[in-house]
Amino acid sequence: MRQHRSIFLSAGVPDPSAKHFMGEGDTAAISALVSALLFVALGRRPIVWGGHPAITPMIWAYAEALDVDYGRWVTLYQSEFFKDDFPEENARFGNVIVTEAAKGDRERSLEIMRRRMLSESSFEAAVFAGGMGGIFDEYRLVTELAAQATILPIVSTGGAAAMLGAEIKASDDLSAELDYVALLFNRLAIDPNEPRGGTEGLFSF
Repeated sequence: MRQHRSIFLSAGVPDPSAKHFMGEGDTAAISALVSALLFVALGRRPIVWGGHPAITPMIWAYAEALDVDYGRWVTLYQSEFFKDDFPEENARFGNVIVTEAAKGDRERSLEIMRRRMLSESSFEAAVFAGGMGGIFDEYRLVTELAAQATILPIVSTGGAAAMLGAEIKASDDLSAELDYVALLFNRLAIDPNEPRGGTEGLFSF
């Protein structure tokens, strides 16, 4: 039976006041894209990501609504550097991997987390939505540590993902196709009739 590799999600809502702001994001589109990814992939492919306060609660709620065991299908990485800002949903499940912080160094702490996150799973795709400078940091690490992954910057979500799409000359569907469910079923090669939540889809090492 086929065992599937993971999907990496790099997503965030851009904050114009932040140092790493790279352009306006479409908040509704970012939310719709994350919802579509969960609808398409949750319980069918393992999902790995680095967390975002606006998105973690959404993933938790979707897992409950779809009756999927979050702890088996989603792995959330967080740096200890940000422990005072962890969303309360982190405490509800046991699949959060907290990586060590570099004392007083935000960027080094993030690099430690991202390198561990992208080296501890095998990826078939990386989906980028909205976001700020971290989108490019994570893209570069994906190309270094998970070079076999299909790169999917969803240009229509704006933010750094749109800039990444322009930089790598992403295909037109990643900007023109606004039916994110159809887009992701197609680009992730997932059968809509594939059942959710079993253990047979988990990739083993």
